[in-house]
Amino acid sequence: MWLPFLATDRLRRRERATGADAPDERPLVLAARQGNALRLVDCDQRAVALGLTRGMTLADARARLPDLRAMPAEPEQDRILLERLALACERFTPLVAYDPPQGLMLDITGCAHLFGGEAGLLARLGERLGAAGLAQRCAIAGTPEAAHALSRHGRGGIVPPGEDRLATAALPVAALALPAETVVALSRAGLRRIADLARLPAAALAARFGGALTTRLRRVVGEEDVRITPVRPLPDCVAERHFADPVADMAVIEAEVAALAAEAGRELERRGQGGRRFEIALFRTDGAVRRLAVETGRPVRDTGTLLRLWRERVASLADPLDPGFGFDAIRLGVPLCESLVAPQIDLERGDRGEDDIADLLARLAVRFGRDRILRFASRDSHDPLRQARLVSALAAAGPPPDWPASPQGDPPARPLYLFEPPQPVETLSEVPDGPPMRFLWRRRQHRIIHAEGPERIAPEWWRGEGRQEVRDYYRLEDEAGQRFWLFRAGLHQEGAPAPRWYLHGLFA
Repeated sequence: MWLPFLATDRLRRRERATGADAPDERPLVLAARQGNALRLVDCDQRAVALGLTRGMTLADARARLPDLRAMPAEPEQDRILLERLALACERFTPLVAYDPPQGLMLDITGCAHLFGGEAGLLARLGERLGAAGLAQRCAIAGTPEAAHALSRHGRGGIVPPGEDRLATAALPVAALALPAETVVALSRAGLRRIADLARLPAAALAARFGGALTTRLRRVVGEEDVRITPVRPLPDCVAERHFADPVADMAVIEAEVAALAAEAGRELERRGQGGRRFEIALFRTDGAVRRLAVETGRPVRDTGTLLRLWRERVASLADPLDPGFGFDAIRLGVPLCESLVAPQIDLERGDRGEDDIADLLARLAVRFGRDRILRFASRDSHDPLRQARLVSALAAAGPPPDWPASPQGDPPARPLYLFEPPQPVETLSEVPDGPPMRFLWRRRQHRIIHAEGPERIAPEWWRGEGRQEVRDYYRLEDEAGQRFWLFRAGLHQEGAPAPRWYLHGLFA
């Protein structure tokens, strides 16, 4: 799908949306500074018909057309519009990719029958783009490169299966999307059409013009197929509904979501899997797309659980779900699946503790946000500040946490409570490198009766985080039985600052 006048069509759509009384019909161009001059970067259909082209200076264009209408280019707004179009095109297929500049690529394999065949899909796509005020040219071919070439350098349309070579034979060599110098060299050699290249040995072409030419040629004529990289990864399991008439009743929408959940559940059951993440996309008739995602703390595939999470998600929306003139398509995708073995109900009846906790976590995550319900996970590091991290409670569990454990019968090596940042204390020691005999913390003196250490922990210098001080940790117990975790930052060295003491944690 090629949108040759995307930028200028976007500006005219914006003007119509503002309710202008009399639309300005003068030729429209978009200009941007390139070097020391303002040059045209986009032209509308009228300007192109009058001989204006991209790269022309704005002064030259005004000399040719004094009545020319010029506006500044807004590439970021063009990109946003193309992203919105890509999301809207997912109603036709979940595999949508960008095809720069000003194009999209849709892999409609296995999807065309939902719209009455390829001709019906092409007609519906053209109607929607035309209603949005966007000029377009679409082509359906066997490979992405053939469709790209036919949409930009041909007349578009549908190529019958296996006829890509014949359909692209008359196209110019520029349709191969090669560097400009290669196109010029081919033209000077008398090779102006793809058919001229297709008749020559591939080895000779590669030797003279490089392997990129022969690779691109094979793909354009349909001899080699390379899949597109979609904007959104394809879910592991997909179920969808298309409606002949738009649906605006929320009760009907919920019933359809339940039907899609049941359909996806049957497919997951056949695979022996359950879903951990579910995405529901609702495609509105005006092109807007609403996506609602829910996650679970364990693999599930039953409709009741998904419906409860769906209701929680809809109820928690800050922007209510507005159907507008109705939704004409709903898709349920399961992007994250895990193995799920059905439990033996008779043997496990009444023992649902873990399942109940997982269901509670899923509901809390839907209500308050995935990143607000957290759990601890271990990290491979000798630094106590880095041995634990917070992750979402709904994240995949992975291997069991490898927490460091003390030998049997020994006191814990790490405190349960850590201060962040560590709190400075004043200490008194017998020798500079020895443990403190007493220390002052929060205006209170603590006299030490037992000390263990030092445990030297060096910084992870390879991370480049700035802290390069060595820490000597001590486990201390005062005369009241309280146990502390103190460290000395730095070493006693000539010419270096005196080491400082900090309280890092408290033992239970």
